Amino acid sequence: MKKSKSPLGVFERYLSVWVGLAIVAGVLLGLAAPGAMQRIARLEYAQVNFVVAVLIWLMIYPMMIGIDLAVLREAGRKPKGLCITLVINWLVKPFTMAGLGILFFDYLFAGLVEPQAAREYIAGMILLGVAPCTAMVFVWSQLVRGDSAYTLVQVSVNDLIMVFAFAPLAALLLGISKVVVPWETLVLSVLLYVVTPLIAGLLTRRWLVSPARITHFTSRVKPFSVLGLLATVVLLFSFQAQTLVSQPVVIALIAIPLLVQSYGIFALAYGWAWLWRVPFSVAAPAALIGTSNFFELAVAVAISLFGLNSGAALATVVGVLVEVPVMLSLVSIALATQHRFAVR
Repeated sequence: MKKSKSPLGVFERYLSVWVGLAIVAGVLLGLAAPGAMQRIARLEYAQVNFVVAVLIWLMIYPMMIGIDLAVLREAGRKPKGLCITLVINWLVKPFTMAGLGILFFDYLFAGLVEPQAAREYIAGMILLGVAPCTAMVFVWSQLVRGDSAYTLVQVSVNDLIMVFAFAPLAALLLGISKVVVPWETLVLSVLLYVVTPLIAGLLTRRWLVSPARITHFTSRVKPFSVLGLLATVVLLFSFQAQTLVSQPVVIALIAIPLLVQSYGIFALAYGWAWLWRVPFSVAAPAALIGTSNFFELAVAVAISLFGLNSGAALATVVGVLVEVPVMLSLVSIALATQHRFAVR
């Protein structure tokens, strides 16, 4: 395959390096100008930060331009990838996350943290496990050259199920009779990260008309996807710079079960797709969707249930911090093994 000479091609080839630099820049920026970064962090509604929302929208919009409604209708007729995503997200992932949280903090790390803090860390991890990703999935799907229309179907169905299943499943695993779901966060995130960019992409396709113009326009705006990702990483790590520096040991302890969960879930979904002979363009996004989390929703619920300075809120924040590096490593694994999904 001929390598792209576009700026996006350069970004893609060295994306791990750019993200690493963005993480360092974000931490340094947060330490150097904490006041300014906190002012930006406060520009939010329903736990959705406006600046981050704009950057994520920039990431997703170029991908939505490539979605043809005719292809979208066909995507729903291929049930295997959708089945994998739904089973992993709703019947496996929440329960394995709860199990790993209990294993590590009630047993393996029992002497390292206070019991009450341990219970809150487990609760935050459970909230991450019950919230499948909505926005960043489109970025990971693009990086593995996934079927964008099928990814949209998978995300949309997950969002629909989340409206009905999130609260009772979280209540079951947390052992709390009433889970306060911040509906503004859930609805606003779906509107910002799925509905609005999809409509914008479809309108852009209609305006451009010809396939040649659509291809040319898409190639011009695609670099904004990766630039938006890097800017988002800088902001997220700058917002949490003080926490990273002040509680490195606790953050490392929380990160360990999250890492085990991420790589384990990916291996399960990806291996299932391979055994089931699902095409790579569907299999890779299906596994990545099952691995990533809707961290905005998890953070919002953790704060509403346990408080801003709780261990549960901290655990969801750690989920944000490990998300991008982990998902980039899984993208690399998927691309390195895609030849195994050739016709067998």
